[in-house]
Amino acid sequence: GESGTGKELVSKSLHKNSPRHDMPFIALNMADIPKELIESELFGHEKGAFTGAVEQRIGRFEQANGGTLFLDEIGDMPLETQTRLLRVLSNKEFFRVGGDKPIKVDVRILAATHQSLESLVASGAFREDLYYRLNVIRVDVPPLRQRKEDIGDLSSAFLKRHADSLLDEPKVLSPEALLALTQYDWPGNVRQLENTCYWIALMAPTQNVELEDLPGEIINNDLSPLKQGDDWQSGFSQWLGEIYQSNSENMLEIIEPTLDKVMIDFALEKTGGKKQEAAKVLGLGRNTLTKKIKAQQS
Repeated sequence: GESGTGKELVSKSLHKNSPRHDMPFIALNMADIPKELIESELFGHEKGAFTGAVEQRIGRFEQANGGTLFLDEIGDMPLETQTRLLRVLSNKEFFRVGGDKPIKVDVRILAATHQSLESLVASGAFREDLYYRLNVIRVDVPPLRQRKEDIGDLSSAFLKRHADSLLDEPKVLSPEALLALTQYDWPGNVRQLENTCYWIALMAPTQNVELEDLPGEIINNDLSPLKQGDDWQSGFSQWLGEIYQSNSENMLEIIEPTLDKVMIDFALEKTGGKKQEAAKVLGLGRNTLTKKIKAQQS
């Protein structure tokens, strides 16, 4: 998937819902580590193994023993390290850098990349045997612009997370603000959405976030309600058209959660959070409304 689509979040979810959920989840981004230090990071090293190795270091494989090791940007792994990784996957053991004692490990590997590994294999930059060893179950994580129905739930989760870190109450998006977030293209994907939610948590003047409280790039988007004025039908049709381009089947199933959330948030806002009155505004029974709210929060 593209950078910022949430591949690590998907990996954490896979780990959390697996038999290994009580064991460690360790993540390592190949693109963040200098080439000469990658093997030390992965496998650890012994004291004196190289200049600067003043003490023994436990690598990520040992840290993840029994659990999951997430290798992000696997396409940036040097060929010599790929060879050693393949050996570990085959033998379930390795040596620390500078060590002579084999270390047994039981680790599940999850790997991610924004590159085409098939192209890297064809060019000789990625080992074909390692590619097939890793590519057992493939999960393609689409960009956020192709799954806009997730924006409401993701925004709520990010706003709560940042409110907790700031020791504050979570900010609540108005229906107009949520619609503006949904209509934005998010070139930076989930990572950009999370950063935007952090900005909102810091900068929005009140707990209820209105359209004008959003960052300028969201408000100035050509599809934002603030720029559309009263022509909301045109904006809504444009949004439907975008969803149709990426998902030409089951559209009602795709957009229903977002529409539900917008309508429920609007009704709760207008009735001061009183569920009985909000249910009446929506034409729902109170129990039905409660179930819908719980479903959105689960």
